[in-house]
Amino acid sequence: MRHVLVTVPHQRWSGGPVFSHVYRDRSRPFGPLRKAKHIMRLTTFSDYALRVLMYAATTGDRLITVEETANIYGISRTHLMKVVNILTRAGYLKGVRGRTGGFALARRPEEINLGEVVRTTEPDFSLVECFATGNQCIITGCCRLPQILNEALCAFAETLDRYTLADITLSTADFAVPLRPVSGTRGPKFAAIAPRT
Repeated sequence: MRHVLVTVPHQRWSGGPVFSHVYRDRSRPFGPLRKAKHIMRLTTFSDYALRVLMYAATTGDRLITVEETANIYGISRTHLMKVVNILTRAGYLKGVRGRTGGFALARRPEEINLGEVVRTTEPDFSLVECFATGNQCIITGCCRLPQILNEALCAFAETLDRYTLADITLSTADFAVPLRPVSGTRGPKFAAIAPRT
């Protein structure tokens, strides 16, 4: 049985769908769908990058280490090492080598735009097959969906572009508080937004 990945709407978002990947049996193009676990979201890499920058902004000029940051967030040191390397190469962080080395922000928080950071850390924004290379969709030439998804992506990017690291910087005390359970999730609030008619 050959399966093909397709994208279908499953929840309303500002009058448009949030896309979920599902697998369809290619031999039965209109057969049952098997839901995948992915929805449209930033990669873990981008999530970690933003968290590293938030913590670095909190510590000011003090050099912090990957180990310290990994312990603060309770996440993998190996993953954070890659994130810090990319952020350093992109000019968001400055690194100091050696036994007493570490990293700190290379720019003031007000000068680090969140949209730029996400564009640096996201591999692509290929929401649907025709956004990527190797597209084989038979309706690419006449499909109107890419225009809508491009509009949604632009709105997403424009929102991030309005904010800097300074807008999301926390206090040192926020990182000293032990983890406490959070009921529910922090977002998204799709149900609160009525679809356009």
